[in-house]
Amino acid sequence: MERTRQKIPFVALGVFLLAWMQAASAALPLMMDGDGRPTLAPMLKEVTPAVVNISTKSHVKMQQNPLFNDPFFRRFFNLPDRPQQQEHQRQALGSGVIVDAQEGYILTNNHVVENADEITVTLHDKRHFEASVVGRDPDADLAVIQVKASDLTALPMADSDTVLVGDFVVAIGNPFGLQQTVTSGIVSALGRSGLGIEGYENFIQTDASINPGNSGGALVDLNGRLVGINTAIFGPAGGNVGIGFAIPSNMARHIMAQLIEYGEVRRGQLGILIQDVTPELADAMGIHRNSGAVIAQVMDDSAAENAGLKVGDVVTAIEGKPVHSAAQLRNAVGLLRVGEKVKLTVLRNGQERAIRVRVAQPEQLKVQAAGLAEQLSGAVLGAIEETHPLAGRVEGVEVLDVERGSPAARAGLRKGDIIVTVNRQPVKRIEDVRRAAAKGKHGILLNIRRGNGALFLVIR
Repeated sequence: MERTRQKIPFVALGVFLLAWMQAASAALPLMMDGDGRPTLAPMLKEVTPAVVNISTKSHVKMQQNPLFNDPFFRRFFNLPDRPQQQEHQRQALGSGVIVDAQEGYILTNNHVVENADEITVTLHDKRHFEASVVGRDPDADLAVIQVKASDLTALPMADSDTVLVGDFVVAIGNPFGLQQTVTSGIVSALGRSGLGIEGYENFIQTDASINPGNSGGALVDLNGRLVGINTAIFGPAGGNVGIGFAIPSNMARHIMAQLIEYGEVRRGQLGILIQDVTPELADAMGIHRNSGAVIAQVMDDSAAENAGLKVGDVVTAIEGKPVHSAAQLRNAVGLLRVGEKVKLTVLRNGQERAIRVRVAQPEQLKVQAAGLAEQLSGAVLGAIEETHPLAGRVEGVEVLDVERGSPAARAGLRKGDIIVTVNRQPVKRIEDVRRAAAKGKHGILLNIRRGNGALFLVIR
């Protein structure tokens, strides 16, 4: 999966992050033009002013050959004593949706504005405005930016929980920088997760055509209400094949509220590791159901332990809404704020019971990797967060952050990577990384789990 933000010049991508969502009606619209032909034009006339074009500029330091840092090499070739750090300017395009006309708030994808030094918003009426970032949530790939402008049009949000497979939807964005483009289709599937795109996945799948530059654009129903934010497409051949993904409007609404209030999303945690209830697991545990999330581990002194949750409990509902998978429960908890109380319905020893849990502040141990090994400078390591797609499936240490241009970044480490082994030694804790890294005579060999794949990295 790859982002749908378009870079200039455009480089073909294999999979593009986009999205959409919500509900249209289950029948074609009855709107007619003067000749009696069915048309969406009246609805689009009201909606398109709320969808904007976003262009960004960023300055990236170019990676230099390590020989240029060698004083002898510089003297031998009569190079300056201090090699100049070269920078490359990058430009990119995306889309956004005005959600608050009075305050000038625009909802878009995080990857559209991430690392941007300049953000320019172009409205439907061709006006241009410089935008500032209000807040970003990389885990869900959402961001809120703001412009100071008058006479804006905001798009109302629909209740994405009412969307059904087969509902008609319309995608609006700026593919390939072609200004506004409208495509139509239906909702192909709901609740798509496990794609390895984001930490929180609950995508609406659609066959409405999505292409690079559509990221952050609107997926609307036939009533002109926002049902999703275009985020990703699956395109094995580098183009649209009718499989696009959008972030549901309800999920976007919750995250947007925190971004506006705090500038970030302050997620809490329950302190559990969960996995899907499979038919084989259900049979082994004597459970007469093939859906839900079974608790595989309860952290010591966590909110879950204090509330009485136990290993083997099967969570079947959260706040009365059925839970069909571990990813669904993870997403629901990820939208809760620290301090909130949530009611979980669990199945224990064949008996159903309700347990109230107060969401706790994450106690995430974070360590600057430079203190473990100089070669890992620029990375922040910690225990695998329970919201990570591989949580409960692999053991290792998570890369929580990577500073742009740092040795760790140049070596290929990315945020979200899970380090499974260091110098062929399995690692489960931070101290394991320190101990194994010290044994490397000629560098550090890392075995990484990234998304659904794995790779080795050598860092010298």
